[in-house]
Amino acid sequence: MAGLRKIGWGAIALFLAAFAVFESVKYGVPTTVAALVFFALIDLARLAGVRPPGVLYQALHRVWIPLVVLVAYSFGPIAWPPLFTAALGWLTRIALERTFGRPVSRDLPAER
Repeated sequence: MAGLRKIGWGAIALFLAAFAVFESVKYGVPTTVAALVFFALIDLARLAGVRPPGVLYQALHRVWIPLVVLVAYSFGPIAWPPLFTAALGWLTRIALERTFGRPVSRDLPAER
């Protein structure tokens, strides 16, 4: 079952990465920068000193936060493409970490 979950996350990561590239090509440099910065957001936070099991660390690894941004952007009145690609980049990073694994602190509950 864990293998199927990793395959699923990998497929989602590939789709999200392709979608982010498509949007970046379509809308230009600001969207590309937003996608790349938010893809690296977890690493940037780690460099800034965010460590497990903190609240900010947990928030950076939650799928629902960038997913809410994507849905709100898609159905809401906001029309700023860098916001959408930033969420795509962030969600791509989370999907990649769930595909290949990430170091988990002993203080955190195991992901299922």
